Amino acid sequence: MLYFFRVLLLLINLDQETVLNWFRVESLTNQNIYFQQSKNDTINALTNNVEFTPTISLKTLRLILEGFWDKVQDGLTLADIENILFFILFIRFIILAIRYNLKTSFYITCIGLFAGYLWYRHLIDLISMYRSILIKLPYLQKLGIDAIQLRTMNRQIILTDLKLGDNVHWYNPGQLIYYAFARGITNVNPETGFRYYIDPISMIISNLKESDKVTILPTYYKIYNKIIPQIFESCGKFWGQLSGIAAYAIITRIGKRYCPYLIRWHWTFLLIIGFIEQILVYFVYRISYFQGAVLIPQTQISTNYLDQNLILQVNILNGLIAFIVSLHLGLIFFGLFHAIWGQYFYFPFLVENTELHIGPRPKTSIYSGGNTAWQDEKEKNIRRIFPKFWYGWFGNGSNLSWNFFRFFQTIIKKFLK
Repeated sequence: MLYFFRVLLLLINLDQETVLNWFRVESLTNQNIYFQQSKNDTINALTNNVEFTPTISLKTLRLILEGFWDKVQDGLTLADIENILFFILFIRFIILAIRYNLKTSFYITCIGLFAGYLWYRHLIDLISMYRSILIKLPYLQKLGIDAIQLRTMNRQIILTDLKLGDNVHWYNPGQLIYYAFARGITNVNPETGFRYYIDPISMIISNLKESDKVTILPTYYKIYNKIIPQIFESCGKFWGQLSGIAAYAIITRIGKRYCPYLIRWHWTFLLIIGFIEQILVYFVYRISYFQGAVLIPQTQISTNYLDQNLILQVNILNGLIAFIVSLHLGLIFFGLFHAIWGQYFYFPFLVENTELHIGPRPKTSIYSGGNTAWQDEKEKNIRRIFPKFWYGWFGNGSNLSWNFFRFFQTIIKKFLK
């Protein structure tokens, strides 16, 4: 991920070695050559010569695909997903810089980055909910491990203040600001382990006379050690419940004039699907609980005879859980990559409700993102008897004039003939 910022500052050379290191793929060009110095010498020398970094070519793409295929066979981690997303952003930045200019490309890329950040945060929340189920699925096991590690890390940060803020990530800017402020006013003596504050109020109290400290210090420590932490804890819980809605209202409603349409569209879509996702998540929880509390204990009652009917039910429910979780995560990845590319997608009922809140896409602005073919049909007053579910990749429109109902109707007519 750090390569992205270094490339923007033109501090590295874009060659095959750099691109392969980005994806953590071993370069096949680095070789160690053993040779004999001379016929009369009896000592063989090992040299580490011949390290060359050819330019980017089709061979680089082949090496990336081969290395990437070897990695994805066991599943992706959050770090791999971040690398892919930032590489896509960099490629898009280059394409837009060639098409427009550096300033316009930077603005459009930042808009796509913010929209993708919303989906990525939602993805992390989702895998945190599914963590106990993902750990059991072969291909999604690494995501489950990352979710468990993130949850354990957050609990550790809450329970202890040691190494305050060392594990804060880029996708949590509020936590980053809080720990920067908390670490800036707190200092710990490494010898005694005693913690003292270096904020202006604490420094003023430390310079008071000893007679004044006797009366002031009890109140001071009560405020700093009890009242202020409780206020922060209460505000943190309150902000955790309302931060998303508050940020949405301030940025997309109050600051509608300054918020790009792409961000408003994806953010509103995420809020709408959140109500439907709760049904899926708790439905999966119920299935998992039914398996663990009812079916599996019944299969373990008798050790000599296994009821094949119970085994079949457990296997069917396992398949159902894997299907729902994979479909759910797949749709989130679908929206995430559309947002990174600055594009839109169509989903019946949800997209209509999204655009009822924010209106149609302004086509005169180059910062509004990609195409919305369904909005074009509304402007042309194209009426359909049956809903259309597919508008092509990236909302570019589709030449397919049939849908599921017409296809089914055509099959019936051919069958009757």
